[in-house]
Amino acid sequence: MDRQRLSSIAHSHHPIAAPVFGVNVNRLLRRAGRQPAARILDLGCGEAAWALRALAHYPDGHADGVDICRHGLDRAEVTAAERGLADRLTLHERDARGYPPDGDYDLVLCVGATHAFGGFAETLDSAGRHVRPDGILMVGESFWQVPPTAGALAALQAKPADLTDLATLVDVAERAGWTPVYAHVSDTAEWDNYEWSWTGSLTEWALDNPGHPDAPGALALAREHREGWLRGYRNVLGFVTLVLRRT
Repeated sequence: MDRQRLSSIAHSHHPIAAPVFGVNVNRLLRRAGRQPAARILDLGCGEAAWALRALAHYPDGHADGVDICRHGLDRAEVTAAERGLADRLTLHERDARGYPPDGDYDLVLCVGATHAFGGFAETLDSAGRHVRPDGILMVGESFWQVPPTAGALAALQAKPADLTDLATLVDVAERAGWTPVYAHVSDTAEWDNYEWSWTGSLTEWALDNPGHPDAPGALALAREHREGWLRGYRNVLGFVTLVLRRT
């Protein structure tokens, strides 16, 4: 199965591609405190769930969404039209690393997509170039909630050094010239909702399309992912969304 299509199916019941409840997305956007005509950039936007919610908060604003996933962008177009926001959202099918920086966005979002830049520190550098001097950079990143277990590392195909703890993550941001003015740490309920939605959506699709050649593989992947989460990284892997300003 095409990886982009697979991700789109897995997120069909949870378009926010991160373990964050919608109410907390709204709280983070309120704490960002931008003006009604804010200029917004969502890097690695997926289905542009964060950008669309931001436009609801900033009624005279405009958002650019950047992603390489055509499936996600197509769904973003449909959702924007359904919400009457199509004229305020511009989507760009391209690598976020190549999106030209102009340093004039009021709010730049990169939530659950730091891999597009090669990691957290690299995201602060690259995404930060788009932020105006008094703007907000909002970054969502994983961290080790507790020291990683062998099961968690195996499930995530990770090494202990791939992530830090939360305090060290904040240290990295501060060394890069950014300081948190607010943050949200996803709790177990948010993680469980996200993971059950991811695995459940893929499972439902496979069961509803038994004759599709990709159905057996999708069902196996959902089971493998569920096992890795439940027996591996549940309550080990954390996720934080940081609201950052230049120091």
